[in-house]
Amino acid sequence: MKYDEIESKWQKIWADQEAYKADAKSTKPKYYALDMFPYPSGSGLHMGHIASYTPGDIVSRYKRAKGFNVLHPMGFDAFGLPAEQFAIQTGVHPAITTEKSIDSFRATLQKYGFSYDWSREISTAEPDYYKWTQSIFLKLFERGLAYQKEVPVNWCPELKTVLANDEIVDGKSERGGHPVIRVPMRQWMLKITDYAERLLNDLDKVDWPERTKEAQRNWIGKSEGALVKFKVKNVSDELEIFTTRPDTIFGASFMVVAPEHPLVKKITTESQAAKITNYIQATSKKSEVDRKATTEKTGVFTGGFAINPLNKKEIPIWIADYVMMDYGTGAIMAVPGHDERDFEFAKKFDLPILRVLESEGELPFTGEGKLVNSEFLNGLSKNEAIKKMIAHVEKENIGKKQINYKLRDWLFSRQRYWGEPFPIIQTPDGTLKAVPADELPVTLPDVANYEPSETGEAPLAKNEAWVHYHKNGLIGKRITDTMPGAAGSSWYFFRYPDSKNDKEAYSQESAKYWMPVDLYVGGSEHTVGHLLYSRFWTKVLFDAGLSPVDEPFKKLAHQGMILGPDGEKMSKSRGNVIAADSVANEYGVDALRCYVCFLGPMEKDKPWSSSGIDGVKRFLDRISRLVVNEETQSCVVDDSALPPEVEKLLHKTIKKVSEDIENLSFNTSISQMMIFVNELYKTECHSKKALMPLVQLLQPFAPHIAEQLWEKMQGTGLVVNAAWPQFKAELCQDDTVTMGVQVNGKMRGTIEIALTADEKTALSEAMKITAVASALGGKAPAKVIYKVGKILNLIVPQ
Repeated sequence: MKYDEIESKWQKIWADQEAYKADAKSTKPKYYALDMFPYPSGSGLHMGHIASYTPGDIVSRYKRAKGFNVLHPMGFDAFGLPAEQFAIQTGVHPAITTEKSIDSFRATLQKYGFSYDWSREISTAEPDYYKWTQSIFLKLFERGLAYQKEVPVNWCPELKTVLANDEIVDGKSERGGHPVIRVPMRQWMLKITDYAERLLNDLDKVDWPERTKEAQRNWIGKSEGALVKFKVKNVSDELEIFTTRPDTIFGASFMVVAPEHPLVKKITTESQAAKITNYIQATSKKSEVDRKATTEKTGVFTGGFAINPLNKKEIPIWIADYVMMDYGTGAIMAVPGHDERDFEFAKKFDLPILRVLESEGELPFTGEGKLVNSEFLNGLSKNEAIKKMIAHVEKENIGKKQINYKLRDWLFSRQRYWGEPFPIIQTPDGTLKAVPADELPVTLPDVANYEPSETGEAPLAKNEAWVHYHKNGLIGKRITDTMPGAAGSSWYFFRYPDSKNDKEAYSQESAKYWMPVDLYVGGSEHTVGHLLYSRFWTKVLFDAGLSPVDEPFKKLAHQGMILGPDGEKMSKSRGNVIAADSVANEYGVDALRCYVCFLGPMEKDKPWSSSGIDGVKRFLDRISRLVVNEETQSCVVDDSALPPEVEKLLHKTIKKVSEDIENLSFNTSISQMMIFVNELYKTECHSKKALMPLVQLLQPFAPHIAEQLWEKMQGTGLVVNAAWPQFKAELCQDDTVTMGVQVNGKMRGTIEIALTADEKTALSEAMKITAVASALGGKAPAKVIYKVGKILNLIVPQ
């Protein structure tokens, strides 16, 4: 049979027999393996999806064979900009294009043999799903974690919507590459900052890549220091700053505030007003990402002065775009003598540079030194001085010890149509009220067109009948913004175990049985977006008594990218895209699955090589020929006993493949099976005792071919349901070992000896090595250091 015939045959049988359906209740141990669900684009499956979904599928198949009740579901993160942009261009409702894309995506995923339990499929854009997204949002609202605030936002004029920081790349929208600017706008926010400390500390609970945990730690950005108040000349307001180095306040020679800071208008002098206005306007055209990334130092003096609370000296106040209003207090004290950024700014604008830390080198000095020119701090070390300064500002009531976080509240509204409507009514007096639970879901209404207004008013505002609300004595207007794409994905892992529940988002029983996810596989680009938001929502649900766990993902693994043959990221513009379907059609799905694994370690980026997939296809063909005669298609296996060397290698292979799958080392699993296949050809072995367990080991990687060969060998039932082969530990032990021989500590050669060999035998074998005999120069060793299997070192006088 041809590969496509074998694939379609077994996919139908698996579906008919519900081979991958998880049991709601079972005495088996559970295993929840989850892939980050895709956005259902019209472009279909690409190599990145194969790389992302194959690891979880291999582990799921292995765990089923090991006797686990495995939940391996799939669904679709279906709210998104592409469907909305298409709707704007064509007038076709996003639900229609999304449904078509989902149908196409589902068929393609099934074609690749992924062992998903399709009975639990979800789509975040279906009302029976987003009803519960809205319900969870109301829990956040009830707990004071959802609020509205006017904030500077990333506004994309082309897309006519607000974008989160993680949706911007190099100052442009991730979707379409359009310019992004900063404008003030009233938005919904979620108080993720209330959970900053727990989000930070609980990273120690999870088995995640260290680089991912470190990236979240840096994003949360905990820092300890002091909040200090500076009086402002001729103004009653005070300027508050947070600093991690309160010991250096005597070295502050100027202040910098964000262009958006409310004090700017009050302190700007008439002579500086025009410059300040122009600078603020220029800053508004820059995205936050651009402002953070720029290395050019720009700024304007306001004409105002702060008063150093320690020595009462006047300090000029500047505005500069590298200071953000929504981080810290929106103001900093600048100590150019001991901060490189402040030093560059001071040099450019000819501002004073003061030394307050002792050092031998020139300024700026950013290391640790004793305090100088700092009155009561002189001679103290950094830690001593910080402690003394905090005590001083607290005593004088000009400051206090404080912990700050870089993490900011999650901007949670978008001026789009294709998203979850907010279940909130705003009354005439501005009060925000939750929609009654029995009115959920608040579904998306029809609108005249899907485009936001030039000023950012959302498309939903165009349906006035929907906007105006009058029920059960509550009068007001609906919120016309919609939730961001990350809303539905922040809790979807709770829904899969109970996806058909129409009474609640999920039952406590299902959550207690299945949560947390045992293995979560997806891209590292979601580190400070989806992965952080999911942890936040899970903790909120835990605190509300709705989740038995406070961390959603026990183990996390990132797949590397499949690069083009040129070693660059695949893209149409580079002309290096390798279409998954074309490869599967030529070589078969199983060869593609195996090759993606064989390319290299799962977490590494790997360049595509057409010659490499030829080798993997030959490997699968060789296994087939051990079982089936190519010409007659008859089974050629026998019941003969295994030669000792084959039996030992079989058990080593079972052990190696089992351990490698547990460690997600799929490339070395396939390498080990290749070694075993070579041995079978070498010994002309066609025994069932070797080939049936080999096919079982192959099943997670190449399920269609494995199923076909299992059937040929008259295996019981489906190979995907067969118990994983067991290895005998004693047969995995080597009888001999290769060890190095040293003379006076220098390597001179190797010998292969039995693990039971004594020193005399080892020495005898060593003397047969020419380089050893030459190094000894006819002398007998004065001392022999011998540890069987580890070291043989012959010591001779020099």
